[in-house]
Amino acid sequence: MTISLTNPIFQDADKAREHLEAQRWPEGPVCPHCGSVDEQVTAIKGAFSRPSKANPEGVERKGLYQCNGCRKQFTVTVGTVFERSKVPLNKWLLATYLLSSSKKGMSAHQLHRMLDVTYKTAWFMFHRIREAMRDGDDGYKDGGLGGPGKTVEADETFVGGKKRNKAFKPEPKKEIVVSLVERDGRVRSTHVANVTGDTIKQVLRTQIHRSSDLMTDHAQHYKAVGQEFNKHRRVNHSINEYVRGEDHTNTIESFFGILKRGIMGSYHHVSAAHLKRYLAEFDFRYNFRKETDTTRYNEALKGIEGKRLTYRRIGELATA
Repeated sequence: MTISLTNPIFQDADKAREHLEAQRWPEGPVCPHCGSVDEQVTAIKGAFSRPSKANPEGVERKGLYQCNGCRKQFTVTVGTVFERSKVPLNKWLLATYLLSSSKKGMSAHQLHRMLDVTYKTAWFMFHRIREAMRDGDDGYKDGGLGGPGKTVEADETFVGGKKRNKAFKPEPKKEIVVSLVERDGRVRSTHVANVTGDTIKQVLRTQIHRSSDLMTDHAQHYKAVGQEFNKHRRVNHSINEYVRGEDHTNTIESFFGILKRGIMGSYHHVSAAHLKRYLAEFDFRYNFRKETDTTRYNEALKGIEGKRLTYRRIGELATA
């Protein structure tokens, strides 16, 4: 199915809920609390929320279910990054589609204008969606890049502001990103505190299959760990050697170009506390670069389950 911005799921909260239910529960509702399925789950119709001063008569809670196993109630957003949000679900789906389909990211200011929500809300929505784009708590759940006959390029870059146009202000601190790109495959990026032999070993050992060929430049911190892989091929940039047959790091340099253009052009400033989620966003779009916008959107929705990101937690990360 092809989805466009005029689709009813982006205009109507009820249609958005039905769409998300079909995506998340293709074979019927599943209790997020105990895992009970279809026959043990009952749809509750005509349920209303508690009356309040703002809403004296209460509001009908559509899409509410009760599990006959654990006796708990739930909706399709329980246990997802959308849980306990007051933003209508159709706006959540539209924000997910926009971030998934944009080529170099979209600013929270742009989202807040398009969805008619506050900037604070738009900023937090995008961080929740980026959390959904991550592959898991450890970042990766598929066992690693590469394999027999595969080549994985590794390199590091600096992300952050530039000194120019800062007048008398200090130069912004740059953060270090180590990325691994499997040729004709996936990319993985990791924010590290420094570049040493130990930090590089940790990243490469946990994310690349030992049977792979490792492709790097002549940096010394790759020399020792490179011996643990099938082959370690290198190019020496210090003598202007960039390509030697199939030996080059052009693939990963191309990814760095997209990453930096997105951060400098769309976001302008990214703090160290939230950098891992921005990296997850750019990794996600690169990994599905050959797919349609609709496919990327659907893949992003698959990642919403089992993840929570509260505003209090994200604020604590920012001030840590």
